[in-house]
Amino acid sequence: QVQVVESGGGLVQAGGSLRLSCAASGSIFQIVNMAWHRQAPGNQREEVALITWAGNTNYADSVRGRFTISSDNARSTVYLQMNSLKPEDTASYYCKITTIRGEYWGQGTQVTVSS
Repeated sequence: QVQVVESGGGLVQAGGSLRLSCAASGSIFQIVNMAWHRQAPGNQREEVALITWAGNTNYADSVRGRFTISSDNARSTVYLQMNSLKPEDTASYYCKITTIRGEYWGQGTQVTVSS
């Protein structure tokens, strides 16, 4: 089994920063990529940022230039540095680990940005 645990969410004022962390453990085989998704009430879950095992990254247009995804492959850990936060960034943020054997999701961490 694979366990995925996120941390780092919280309440922040608009313009502030937060750093999310996600650690995967257990029977992890080859990781293909790691990603952050978010879901606000009433909205569909959307991919925010993704990083491949090789280090290539991709961002949603809504966060490009403000968010940075990075990873520590040796520790099967992925981070999301979020700067210049806006109230519309308020959501539950989920980490997804994709391996050659499947996809694994964390339970999510709440990010609330006040105006």
